Amino acid sequence: SALLSYKGSVDRTQGGRALPSFVDFNLREEVQESTQIPNNGSAPLLVDVRVFVSTVFNVDILRYTVSSKLLLRLFWLDPRLAWNVSEHPQHAVTLSLDSLWTPGLTIQEALWVDWQGQSPRARVDQDGHVELYLALTTETTCDFDLLRFPRDQSDCSLSFYAFSNTVKELKFRAHVVNEIVSIKREYVVKDLKTQVPPKQLVPCFQVTLRLQNTALKAIIALLVPGEALLLADMCGGLLPLRVTDRIAYKVTLLLGYFVFHSSLVQTLPSSSSCNPLLIYYFTVLLLLLFISTVETVLVAALLARGDIRAKSSPSPGPRGEQRDHGNPVPNPEEASRGVKGSRRSRTEAADHIFFLVYVAGVVCSQFIFAGLWIWVPCKSAPPPGESAPHGGKPRL
Repeated sequence: SALLSYKGSVDRTQGGRALPSFVDFNLREEVQESTQIPNNGSAPLLVDVRVFVSTVFNVDILRYTVSSKLLLRLFWLDPRLAWNVSEHPQHAVTLSLDSLWTPGLTIQEALWVDWQGQSPRARVDQDGHVELYLALTTETTCDFDLLRFPRDQSDCSLSFYAFSNTVKELKFRAHVVNEIVSIKREYVVKDLKTQVPPKQLVPCFQVTLRLQNTALKAIIALLVPGEALLLADMCGGLLPLRVTDRIAYKVTLLLGYFVFHSSLVQTLPSSSSCNPLLIYYFTVLLLLLFISTVETVLVAALLARGDIRAKSSPSPGPRGEQRDHGNPVPNPEEASRGVKGSRRSRTEAADHIFFLVYVAGVVCSQFIFAGLWIWVPCKSAPPPGESAPHGGKPRL
């Protein structure tokens, strides 16, 4: 993953004590450059972080990315920046970031980050409390759980790391605030939470967004056409066994579904594990339509062959030769009609049985798919970084 960060810069100190901008100029001769984190004794410096999530947009399940806008409020204590109010009556000042220490933040999952504001400034009060606001727009990767697409729900994380410090020097305490006011999107944010992962080598905090698909677009564009084609195919089995009508109807449905399936493949996302169940579902529908079309062609071929045999049978002899010693002989024309009728009745019976079995198979497939949708969990393979013998994130 790309590592894109925001870094603060230089402190101005005198004997370990930072100086606000209004301090006497005679003291500035002793100011030395320093980028060291404020010393908090044996305990790490506590930085309180409040994350305001204003919007989440452009959820791209094909690229596995999420774009969002955030506002970070950082608050910590730097005793070196405190001053005596009796000498300097100002209760708070605003300083540029090149005059005090700020934590350098890196978003681990980010593809790109746009830190807004050309020269952000921090507010410092008389006691040395520093308050800094940082606004950013970012695009991050997300491992979507798409097994039940389009009713999928996924947790997307943004991990903020401070690689310039250790856990003995710096500690984060994070909170998140949901300020999303727009819900007119395909994916909506159902929950927000923060955590500080334990046993990390560097200070970090993590913001997790739970995204849920509203599914209306996918249901209208995918499920409704698929079910309509399947219902139309079952109704096609009620057509009489006429070669031209029924075969043309079935082949038209099959070709139409091929076009629908080709566009469907480009719409549905793919994954190395836990592919959407809809991919398997629409593949089963394609097989059912193919089997139904093949059965229609075979039945039509049997009927056509029977008609050809009936037409090519020898014509009946003279009527006088139909009797031998007064015993009646069956009429060959009537016999051929009887054989043709019996063959046709057997073919129609077989076609009727196939229709009943086909309808039962379609209904069973719907129930099986519903059961898989409800009860089958997604068991993804571990990522390479965690499955490798020496992989995984650095931990204590």
